[in-house]
Amino acid sequence: MYTVGMTEGAQLRIGEVARRTGVATELLRAWERRYGLLTPTRTASGYRLYSSDDVDRVGRMRELLGSGLSAAEAARQTLVEPAPQLAEIAPAPASAGAELRAALERLDDATAQAAFDRLLADYSAAAVLEDVVLPLLRELGDGWERGEISVAQEHFASSLLRGRLLGLARGWDLGSGPRAVLACPPDERHDLGLVIFGLALREHGWRITFLGADSPPETVVDTVRRIAPAAVVLAVADPVRLEDVEWIAAELADLSATVWVGGSGAEPVAGARLLTGSPFEAAALVAR
Repeated sequence: MYTVGMTEGAQLRIGEVARRTGVATELLRAWERRYGLLTPTRTASGYRLYSSDDVDRVGRMRELLGSGLSAAEAARQTLVEPAPQLAEIAPAPASAGAELRAALERLDDATAQAAFDRLLADYSAAAVLEDVVLPLLRELGDGWERGEISVAQEHFASSLLRGRLLGLARGWDLGSGPRAVLACPPDERHDLGLVIFGLALREHGWRITFLGADSPPETVVDTVRRIAPAAVVLAVADPVRLEDVEWIAAELADLSATVWVGGSGAEPVAGARLLTGSPFEAAALVAR
């Protein structure tokens, strides 16, 4: 889910650290630059993410400044003394996505876009995807099946979220890591889970070539033969499409690329490895 070396729980953007501690982002950056008070990690996309330890140190720094110490001395003591546990970093809470969900149900594009922006400002993209977007997609799907969500609402939400996710995916084919080709077989038009999987795999340093929904098997095979990826990942919601997956795997049997099949309709297929669990768990498996 995270890049190599990322500390567990490092998923907050600096804006959320500022909100939790009451310290302006400009001052937080100054403390980080001058004293090394904060120790962010970086995602594969270059974003700085902060952890509970950073929040604790900022809280301790404020306490020491309040006791009359200079900033330099307060920072020195904060770094050498164990700080009390002032805050715990939890996954992006379900309540964080409440505004987004409400806006999607109202077909309110402007409010939904702003809510998504705020989520990305406060949390890492991985936390937003795993703790807000994935549960929201499941809720929308379940609501549609129960008749509580209209076709218009489901299409509107899927379209808006797909656009935002593909915006996060911009440049995901750059770098020098192994490459994966991602595609859905013919008539498979639900590719949001595959996009999230690609974003998660990108965090492991992989490069992504995304063919997306409704990809002809011949096109997948031609693409794989041309660019020689390390992995091919096919997403299936309808088990009927497994015949196409089996055909693709057979056509690529002479290559070194590993063929994987995942999604709600995935089952074991000759020549392909089965992916289960969330897109993040599946991405970790492929990366290993």
